[in-house]
Amino acid sequence: MADIIWRNQTAVIEFILLGFRDLPVLQIIIFLMFLVIYMATVARNMLITALVVADKHLHTPMYYFLGNLSCLETCYTSTLLPRMLVSLLTGDKTISFSGCLSQLYFFCALAGTECCLLAVMSYDRYLAICKPLHYSALMNTRICLQLAAGSWLNGSLATTIFILFISQLIFCGPNEIDHFYCDPILLMKLACSDTHLSILMDLILVSIFTLPPFLLTMTSYLCISTTILRIPSTTGRQKAFSTCSSHLTVVTIFYGTILIFYMLPKYDTLRDLKKVLSLCFTVLTPLVNPLIYSLRNREVKEALSKAISKYGFHKNMQRLR
Repeated sequence: MADIIWRNQTAVIEFILLGFRDLPVLQIIIFLMFLVIYMATVARNMLITALVVADKHLHTPMYYFLGNLSCLETCYTSTLLPRMLVSLLTGDKTISFSGCLSQLYFFCALAGTECCLLAVMSYDRYLAICKPLHYSALMNTRICLQLAAGSWLNGSLATTIFILFISQLIFCGPNEIDHFYCDPILLMKLACSDTHLSILMDLILVSIFTLPPFLLTMTSYLCISTTILRIPSTTGRQKAFSTCSSHLTVVTIFYGTILIFYMLPKYDTLRDLKKVLSLCFTVLTPLVNPLIYSLRNREVKEALSKAISKYGFHKNMQRLR
């Protein structure tokens, strides 16, 4: 009976993303800041991807997965920031129902894929440090392709199931989402129909598709730490740790901010703090990841130097002609 009443009401055809509504005076400054962040994020991640593809010295499993991660980060940022920039510039905070679901799909799918890729990269470091004699056999080209494809498929499959449940919900009341993107939790709170099944499905999907990669990542680094501590020489320990320090930094930033975000109490006073934490794992993480890898990896810096030298040489040759 309740469903009939809800269906007779006017259905919501668009939502309003409130974003940074408490800072109206700073809209232009925030717009310029996020524009610079977006351009830098896309440029850096595309550069890493191009270097991995172009430089044969980077055709190794670790850098193959890094190229996938950089490509993902470009897509991840492009799912959220362009819409936010348009909203800040024009003041139009509305987003259609289909647009909201599309943004939610790509956001969740890419986030799930990133969890899997980080787990695969940690497993790769585990094999390199703990099983060095078997590394080439256990991490060959075919297995690398399967692990990367499986990561992308895992995120897409889980999100498709979740979106199918979300799309069945009825929205007929308030349409304001107090965030800068279509947050799934806030979106379900606006539904007029029963959301228990959708929430249950969300928990099941997280348990099946997201929790195992997280546990694999933690287990891999636990084994890596144990192996490194058993190395007798200080130089050997430092060399072994340097091969995974970049990835460990990225994992710590990504999972650290997410865990803090979801562990915070659900008080209205912490609403703005949660938005800031959301920015950390949706905007800042894709921005700093290429910087972390390029600063801590000699191979990446050498590949970048060679690319710059090669480009400069060709440019000078064209001028001479």
